[in-house]
Amino acid sequence: MKLIDKKHKIYLLDEDKFDFPTLNMMNDDLVAIGGDFHPQRLLNAYENGIFPWFIDDLGYIHWFSPQKRMVLYPENFKVSKSLRKSITNKGFIVKSNENFEEVIRSCAKIKRKHEDGTWISEEFIKAYTNLHELDIAFSIECYLKDELVGGLYGVLIGDIFCGESMFSFVPDASKVAFYHLCQQAKQNGIKIIDCQVYNDHLASLGAFEITRNEYFNLLKDN
Repeated sequence: MKLIDKKHKIYLLDEDKFDFPTLNMMNDDLVAIGGDFHPQRLLNAYENGIFPWFIDDLGYIHWFSPQKRMVLYPENFKVSKSLRKSITNKGFIVKSNENFEEVIRSCAKIKRKHEDGTWISEEFIKAYTNLHELDIAFSIECYLKDELVGGLYGVLIGDIFCGESMFSFVPDASKVAFYHLCQQAKQNGIKIIDCQVYNDHLASLGAFEITRNEYFNLLKDN
């Protein structure tokens, strides 16, 4: 691992080693580039509070550990009156890990504000599907009849679920999936859902920001 930007403390990862910068080596949100999607590298990243976000035009993976981390405690998930109606009356059928690859491909199709295209490339899809086959990555799926209309996926590290992305093809489908994620989390001893970075949608559901130091303390207790 080589320091390539002293001001921002950005490191170039080794191709044959799976180590990452530690907390005292970090400055900005972007902490490293390079490496690959070997399952052990990905697992090491999440265990060290780091996740891949996108691949640049030169083929370098960009690895992030945000200075402010968006998290949600499952018991604090906010259910509005309209969402409650969607959960109980809209006919959604919710399943887990039935169609992981289709969930991540659906996430890649969604157009999002302030994003030009998607960061979920074929490399990401293959990498996280591999993690799913290793029982490290998981999906929650929301169906209407037999049609997949919403869902989410993420990586489970101990008692922290690291959410990666979610999608809706019909109103409230991803929220219903998120609600069921929180229900399963409470049942299975998952203490916190890592939502990575702030957005208003997550805040409306009960997520809030903590510092990077606070997040690393959660990892230590994990």
